[in-house]
Amino acid sequence: MAHTIVLFTQDLRLHDHPALHAASREGETVLPVFVLDPALLRRSARNRVRALLDILNDLRDGLRSLGGDLVVRHGDTVTEVAALARETGADTVHVTEGVTRTATNRAERLREAGLRVVSHPGLTVVPPGDVTPASGDHYKVFTPYLRAWEAHPWRSVLPEPDEVRSPEGVDPGKIPARLDEGRGSLAERPLAMGETAARQRLCSWLDSGLAHYADRHDDLPAGATSHLSADLRFGCLSPLEAAVLARDEPGGAEFVRQLAWRDFHHQVTAAFPDMGIRDYRPRDTRWRDDPAALKAWKEGRTGVPIVDAGMRQLLREGFMHNRTRMITAAFLTRTLGVHWRAGAEHFADHLLDGDVANNNGNWQWVAGTGNDTRPNRAFNPLRQARRFDPEGVYVRRYVPELAELPGRAAHTPWDSLLGPDDYPPPIASPGS
Repeated sequence: MAHTIVLFTQDLRLHDHPALHAASREGETVLPVFVLDPALLRRSARNRVRALLDILNDLRDGLRSLGGDLVVRHGDTVTEVAALARETGADTVHVTEGVTRTATNRAERLREAGLRVVSHPGLTVVPPGDVTPASGDHYKVFTPYLRAWEAHPWRSVLPEPDEVRSPEGVDPGKIPARLDEGRGSLAERPLAMGETAARQRLCSWLDSGLAHYADRHDDLPAGATSHLSADLRFGCLSPLEAAVLARDEPGGAEFVRQLAWRDFHHQVTAAFPDMGIRDYRPRDTRWRDDPAALKAWKEGRTGVPIVDAGMRQLLREGFMHNRTRMITAAFLTRTLGVHWRAGAEHFADHLLDGDVANNNGNWQWVAGTGNDTRPNRAFNPLRQARRFDPEGVYVRRYVPELAELPGRAAHTPWDSLLGPDDYPPPIASPGS
């Protein structure tokens, strides 16, 4: 009997899963596998490690309802998959293709172990490399990429399998109740995670949030974004399915544009896998080594309310509104002059939706070393605050020292007439 392995990575779902779909057609039985790799867990945020366990339990429940199971192992991914292949006689591994060095190296090592590796789309709407400019291997500017992305035909969304038959006699392994690996602090209120919860969020978003997205996605007090970023990061949702369901609905065009941005950063990272350690476009910037300023920024104690609110939201929730991600990143890199890598690492250590391509791509964009065509653009945090949090509601929500300040005064507490004693003066002038 032929057995085929499906290695789950950042595609922890059953709906629209090309690798699982292909394996189900190719092999008489399918062995769905996830490996808890200590090398990866140690580098991950504790928020993501905690969420992963709930996601795996949900995925196992879903596979069991289809007649299969999720085999969970703990160790080096390639070593564990190769051992399962020897145990079951499988010679083929189906996997969703990633864009990071980790994904590329994993696939190469699986081949070196004598396994046939079949890669599939599923991480993005349009796979990296499917649209390329005539002059190079990837798009370096978003607008022309968007035009090509919109013109490119999308593959069909695949349904959940009717059945997954797994081989008998294979120990499925236990999903631990907790793992101690990971970096950063834990959010106070964890988000329910897994494909079941993700699809519920998607349905709610399409029904009651999407129509207002174009007008309200930068409204900081409302928080009127989809809150699907973590679901997309873990692959609990298919970005293609989300795009297909949203594109023809009111508000859908702007939301789908954000999915195109996500795809854009993935195709850049696929072509430039050093995105997290090297400047995409070197600017010879002289970065400052300022541990005290970096610490104040990380703790949300800079004395600039909109910056501190964003940083405290990150620590409290493992999430930050996209607008304040840009504001806080600009303050660290442009106002304080601290290297973008320090900020990207802090975000990666705490964000539930922390993703290599999007996190580093956005940080480099803000810092002027990435894909922004205006690397010296002004990004004044006070003007941003007055525009997107005009009454200081967002600031007062996350900075309790300022909770009693009236309205717009929450944006200028360093004024001696307004500043409370327990809130610090600004560590740098944010402009006016």
